[in-house]
Amino acid sequence: MKLRVSAIQYHMHDIRSFDDFAKQCEHYVRNAQEYESEFVLFPELFTTQLMSIGNEQGKALDITALPAFTEQYKELFTKLAKESNMHIIGGTHIIERGGSLYNVAHLFYPDGKIEEQAKLHITPFEIEGWNMAAGEELRVFDTAKGRIAILTCYDIEFPEIVRMAKAKGADVIFCPSCTDDRHGFHRVRYTSHARAIENQVYVVLTGTVGSISVDLMRANFGQAAIISPNDIPFPPQGLLAEGELNHDMLVTADLDLSLLYEVREKGSVTTWRDRRTDLYVDWESGEKDGLS
Repeated sequence: MKLRVSAIQYHMHDIRSFDDFAKQCEHYVRNAQEYESEFVLFPELFTTQLMSIGNEQGKALDITALPAFTEQYKELFTKLAKESNMHIIGGTHIIERGGSLYNVAHLFYPDGKIEEQAKLHITPFEIEGWNMAAGEELRVFDTAKGRIAILTCYDIEFPEIVRMAKAKGADVIFCPSCTDDRHGFHRVRYTSHARAIENQVYVVLTGTVGSISVDLMRANFGQAAIISPNDIPFPPQGLLAEGELNHDMLVTADLDLSLLYEVREKGSVTTWRDRRTDLYVDWESGEKDGLS
């Protein structure tokens, strides 16, 4: 089975209204639709662009104002998913639950269904700057084209959580990201390649580019990449496609799931099958780690 995916290098710039935001999002979705994509990925924290709308005093909105846009955000992407007949991973959006803020990825199905995956690992930056809370549950999602997982930015830097996603049957990991410098970008990029090799899965990665007049979001350093395992059926660098660094653009590639199944059984290396689960124990409790 094959699926076509598009990853958006979303250009962050100041806007004046939600309608400006909606028009930009629609532009990217229509572009992906022209390429007959079936899945389209927006980056992490791209809805912080809404903070640049500002208040009556002309100052940027605070992060606590973002949850007020949640219904408009959901209505917009539900409409776009239905009209385009695509699965849209609507990047991440900040929501409020029980008095806490969460950085939550949203999956919009063509039939109008919406699923959520909260970011599980929160960076010191998110805690200190925005007092963000961590999600508590890893989920996988069934689609007409197979089972996927959504792990946001910092999440991909933790091998255990991606092992768990693969153990739950995910063949494609979508990774919406937002990084402000080369160091953060390369951490996410390099670990995405590692996770694809370790688990013999595809990783679809993208990030924000450009800049907005909002504290903690003034710099964005990003590049989309569609990443495969490193084995003979795939490109030698494990890279199906990548964007131009820090450019406003869309990157598209086809993912052949049958190749994953092939290399898991008889690849040059069989990293998923050859896991030493007899050795993988929790060194604190002495119990198996549950990743088998």
